Amino acid sequence: MDDPILFIPGLLCTEQLFAPQIVAFADRPIMVADHRQHDSISAIAASILEQAPARFSLIALSMGGYIAMEIMRKAPERVAKLALLDTNARADRPEQADRRRFLIDLTRKKGFGKVPHLLYPGFVHERREEDEDLKAIVVDMAVETGPEAFIRQQTALIDRIDARPHLGEIACPTLVLVGDGDRLTPVDVSREIHEHIPGSDLVVVAGSGHLSPLEEPDAVTGILREFLNRR
Repeated sequence: MDDPILFIPGLLCTEQLFAPQIVAFADRPIMVADHRQHDSISAIAASILEQAPARFSLIALSMGGYIAMEIMRKAPERVAKLALLDTNARADRPEQADRRRFLIDLTRKKGFGKVPHLLYPGFVHERREEDEDLKAIVVDMAVETGPEAFIRQQTALIDRIDARPHLGEIACPTLVLVGDGDRLTPVDVSREIHEHIPGSDLVVVAGSGHLSPLEEPDAVTGILREFLNRR
């Protein structure tokens, strides 16, 4: 029997991020991690591992990728295959941390309503900035996540470690995937992860930004299917 799949969404994302892939892989057991309850990457990873199957294939995007790299440090023997989508192994630069603190402050003082709209353009390929259907999905996911969880997530991201020194220890089959128009975690960032993980594959998805499973679902699903079915 194929291993269960554990999906970990990105910042302000829910299972909707992986909706096309969840449908496509419905013949496998599937779990979508909850990364909204804790304010550190280590605590989130520990909580997910408590609820996850004994062994699983791990597919994670952006913040989910940071958590996935922590899972690989904590329990590498439990991960059969690893797919890191549109993510970054580095810690926040000072200006990135400052931007997160600004958004936390904005949420606390002015409310959360404007935050998803401020973030949306950076989440998608430049050609999708005016895509109202896609924007509606992104805003819906943010609203479902809510302001308190958003603050916890941002706090966890500010405090995360540089994962690069640990990437060479990853021994399971690994796919690194990124949209060619990803402005938050550009192709060079994924290439760096690929170069640090022995034997990993790097795939660049044409026409996609940061939310590749939603922006180019057919392409991403096909790439993931080939990867997961590889023996």
